[in-house]
Amino acid sequence: MAQPTAVLLVVGLNRSLLESAPRLGAFANKGAVHSVTPVLPAVTCSVQSSMLTGLSPKGHGIVGNGWYNRDAAEVQFWKQSNHLVRGEKVWETAKRRDPAVTVANLFWWFNMYSSADYSVTPRPIYKADGRKIPDCYSEPPDLRNQLQNRLGPFPLFRFWGPGSSIESSRWIAHAAKFVFEQHRPTLNLVYLPHLDYALQKLGPAAPGIAAAAAEIDAIAGDLIDFYENRGVRVVIVSEYGIEEVHGAVRLNRFLREEGVLRVREEQGLELLDPGASRAFAVADHQVAHVYVKEPDGLEPCRDLCRALPGVEQVLDRAAQVGEGIGHDRAGDLVLIAQSGRWFSYDYWLDDSRAPDFARTVDIHCKPGYDPVELFLDPKITFPKLSLGWKLLKQRLGFRTLLDVIPLDTDLVKGSHGRVDQPRDSRPVLITKTEASGEQEDIPATGVRDVILEHLFGPSQTVTAGRNP
Repeated sequence: MAQPTAVLLVVGLNRSLLESAPRLGAFANKGAVHSVTPVLPAVTCSVQSSMLTGLSPKGHGIVGNGWYNRDAAEVQFWKQSNHLVRGEKVWETAKRRDPAVTVANLFWWFNMYSSADYSVTPRPIYKADGRKIPDCYSEPPDLRNQLQNRLGPFPLFRFWGPGSSIESSRWIAHAAKFVFEQHRPTLNLVYLPHLDYALQKLGPAAPGIAAAAAEIDAIAGDLIDFYENRGVRVVIVSEYGIEEVHGAVRLNRFLREEGVLRVREEQGLELLDPGASRAFAVADHQVAHVYVKEPDGLEPCRDLCRALPGVEQVLDRAAQVGEGIGHDRAGDLVLIAQSGRWFSYDYWLDDSRAPDFARTVDIHCKPGYDPVELFLDPKITFPKLSLGWKLLKQRLGFRTLLDVIPLDTDLVKGSHGRVDQPRDSRPVLITKTEASGEQEDIPATGVRDVILEHLFGPSQTVTAGRNP
């Protein structure tokens, strides 16, 4: 019989932050702290998929938080279907060992249409009049109603954007408790993102990080008590380490200036035209995928990218295989930023011609990840009042653009995606059992086996047939 286990994903947690997290520190002192070696790229969707399948991006296909769909000629970010993830998930392996195993997945990504028994994930309602209404998606469907009737609507605007706060992680923790009390799942996966956003917004050396660590520590500590009091083993893990950054690498602007990226003008504003571009980049934190239209353009583009200040490595297809990211979805070139730098998605040369979505929170329209969405534009007089007025007009039925996000990439103080980091800045895995053995470092692909060992014990770990 499997031993009930909970995996708390405290994003951004590292050894140095344990000093500001007494509950997590106490948990660590009773067990073992291991450094986690992330996969490349060290970003949310790729690392989580590797933890759950034991595969690198080359195997599971999740080469970032988004990528270019060559057939549709569209950049697609933050998709949610689990069908995109190749490979056997950890709970599927567990169910082969013991068909009685059940799993609850609370907000880990690619959480729609999976084989999990219980799942909850963000899913706003997009109305025809432009409104975005906070909501979530669940399996079974009625779980969504049970949770929101009990806890209130999922706090989407506290989950991401300039209003992000501890409130979203608190909601997820309460939801995890409710699901456990109602269904007693064997494996409980719980995502706690609060620290991640604070680190990106403020930077890891900022005075406010200690307070943010204390906030998530209180929630994680309460969950540890909750689960352990019910006989559930607890694993604490983080996805990646966040480092201080001091400026964006404007890769798409550079490619445009070199004449290989093309835009389309709509009513005086510019949209990236990826299908018509000879080359363009999908920026994702400290990693960027460069897609090159024609084979004869690859060598010149590689030379251009190597010469761009802020770029540390340019990986061609052969090098990508060696780094575990060689997959058809990956760019023809994969760029890694220098330490202290990150890639912005912007491609316009004049801010007055930026597309209307650039100044909004719009994770699906932007052809790249945009951490500037964490900020209200400081150039707006009384920005919170302005945002409140726009939201009121939306509620009254008026079409209103929530254009309160700045375009200043210098506001961003923390980023991730690189694998090479100092030990104290790297993500961690904390466990009170001996399941993880004597290893000092555990690869992200090895987290899956640690979970199975907590469920079944070291001698009964079930290994799926896996590719590298």
